[in-house]
Amino acid sequence: MKRDKSIELLNCAIADELSAVHQYMFFHFHCDDQGYDLLSTLFKRIAIAEMLHIEKLADRVLFLKGTIEMKASEPVKQITDVKGMIEFARQSEEDAITLYNNCAIECGNHADSVSKKLFEELVMDEEGHYAEFDDEMENMLKFGEQYLVLQSMERSKKKSTMMAAAAGAKNNEPA
Repeated sequence: MKRDKSIELLNCAIADELSAVHQYMFFHFHCDDQGYDLLSTLFKRIAIAEMLHIEKLADRVLFLKGTIEMKASEPVKQITDVKGMIEFARQSEEDAITLYNNCAIECGNHADSVSKKLFEELVMDEEGHYAEFDDEMENMLKFGEQYLVLQSMERSKKKSTMMAAAAGAKNNEPA
């Protein structure tokens, strides 16, 4: 097994996952600010999944007696348009699928079956993320701006329900 090559590939993946976490959290903040709770939650949930990928990759680097390089591969793109966010996220996941497939092959070629398996597992996760972003893009194309309006309405409903519950609790307090 060529430990150095595996460590290099694992650290490359860590860098890409860190970039994804930063980017998806940026999207989460902006979707939340614009009132798109469902998309905001999606970006946050996938960012957390990417953090778990970093943990698995880092554990493998340490097992191989390597040094974890915690450097994002890309700066955050300042995309605040929801359609642009989804397009970017979908493309990022597609790129990750290609990269991790190639990393799995490379690890297999130099007899590191554990790293190969890890990359194969990451491919499955990234394909799931891609599918979610692809579904969101289809919804955007199918329903247009109405799709975003529905998300804003969902937030308004939640706020109204919470305000009503708070008012009800206040009215039921003993004097």
